[in-house]
Parts: sequence; C-alpha cells; structure tokens
Amino acid sequence: MSAVNYTKFKSVIFLLTGLPSHGDAHLWISIHFCFMYVISIVGNSIILFIVKTDPSLHEPMYIFLSMLAVTDLGILITTLPTILGTHLFNSREISLDACLAQLFCIHLLQCIESSVLLLMAFDRFIAIRYPLRYTSILTLPRIAKMGLVVMIRAMAIIFPLPFLLKRFQYCQANVLFHSYCVHREVMKMACSDITVNIIYGLFTKFFQMGLDSLLIFLSYVMILKTVLSIASYEERLRALNTCVSHLCALLLFYTPDISLTVIHYFGKGSLPLLQIVLGYISLLLPPLMNPVVYSVKSKHLREKIIRVFIK
Repeated sequence: MSAVNYTKFKSVIFLLTGLPSHGDAHLWISIHFCFMYVISIVGNSIILFIVKTDPSLHEPMYIFLSMLAVTDLGILITTLPTILGTHLFNSREISLDACLAQLFCIHLLQCIESSVLLLMAFDRFIAIRYPLRYTSILTLPRIAKMGLVVMIRAMAIIFPLPFLLKRFQYCQANVLFHSYCVHREVMKMACSDITVNIIYGLFTKFFQMGLDSLLIFLSYVMILKTVLSIASYEERLRALNTCVSHLCALLLFYTPDISLTVIHYFGKGSLPLLQIVLGYISLLLPPLMNPVVYSVKSKHLREKIIRVFIK
C-alpha cells in the first residue's frame, strides 16, 4: 500500500462535507443554518432563564424541561464550529482527535436527551396518576439522582466509541458525508475490520433508543389506562392535553433518528442525500422546536416569557 493511500492515525485528517449546493444556493443554506442556530440558542436560553428565575416554575415538569434545554444547548455548541465553519468559511478539515471528541459529545448528548425524554414520560405518568402526591414523589433530591443516573448510563454506553475508532488505521479518502463527525461514518473510513464497531453501534442504538422508547411506550400505556378510569370527559381531555408537548418532543427526536438508523444499517448505502438531510434534522430540529412547542402548549410558561419581554 502506498504512502499516499496509507495514513497513520496520528496524522489523519478528515474532510467534512456540507449540503450539496453551488453559488447563491450555498449562501442561502449558510444563512438558514445561522438563523437556526441563533433561534435555537436564544430559545433554549430563554427557557433556562425563565425556569431559573421564577420560583413558581420550580416544579418537576419544568426542571425536566430545563434538563432538555441544557442537552439541546450542548448539541448546538458541539456542532456549531464545524457546521458553520464548513458552510460559511469552507473550513472542511478536522483532525482525528477533534473528530473523536465531537462524535463522543454528540452521541453522549443524544443518549442523555433520550433518557431525559424517558424521565419526562415518567413525570407525566406521576402527574396524572398521583396528582396530589406529584411534588412529594418527584422531589428535588430524587430528580437530582435521576439526572445522575442518566449521566452515568450515557457515559457507560458512549465512552468506548472513541477508543474503538482510535485503534484503527485509516486508508480511505476520509471524506465524510456531513459537516460533523458521527461514529457510523468515521468507522467506514478505516482500512481494518469494523465488525466490532458495527455490533457495538447497533448495541448502543438498541440499548439507548430501543429500551428508552419501550419504557416510554409503557409509560403512555399506563397513562391511557389512568385517563380512561377518569369519569369526566373534560378531565380526560385536560389530562391528555398535558402530554401533547412531550409527544411532540418525542416525535421530533425519535422519528429522524430511527429513520436514519434504519436507512444506514439496512439501506445498503442508498439515498445518500436523504441520509444527509435526516442527519441535520435529527441534530438541529429538536433544539429548534422544543422551546417553541413547550412555550405554545404551556400557558403558564408562555405567560412568564411574555411578561419578561413586556417589562
């Protein structure tokens, strides 16, 4: 193998790729990415500020919402340098170490977000099943312990990924399809056997999304069982209405991620443009829309936000 085609891991440079575009189209795509980042960062920051400064929002539901906002901000901060760098400044090169650090953060934060959505489903079940004991069950110390378990679980699942990739030597073109690094793409650049990485990648997906989505489904089964036992039709609708925001957040997070996983593992490399678009949607749409969804559906939160801007 020639020295040109064979690259030692210490000197590996990956080339990031933005959305395929030319001329004015490239400029408009860059502007849209900037707009999405600004709106997303401002929106999630406002949620955190309102919840932190207003004692009436120091309830389990809004604490979990704050955890979701922090996770979304982490994803935005992690991906911002390479996505905007690629589209605005055509800065495409990224070293192996920087790439591994970014993919570790992305996968860690996505795993945390999945777990937070599970906690929010549990929160809705407790609020509907035990409304009078809601705040006594979900106390601040218990919520803190839940958050700690979420962090430990995510670290345990994602921690091996960079080391599984670091052991490889890379002899491919090293051109990634996205303007950020993820495990499923980087491993394809290796000139070694990647069977272990494929198996572990599937394990992380099933253990993260599979287990969390199953527990969320069971939570909503119990929620529906509780709601159907309520005699008043109006009370049933009111109880279900408290779950709408969470259901929207679930769809925003799981739909593109599951679609991307299915296409990647079972699509045999087909629909590359769809994979690229779904990749951006899975990363950037939840941080953009979650603050909007919760602000629109939560009257109490919406009033607090309006009051801050009217002052």
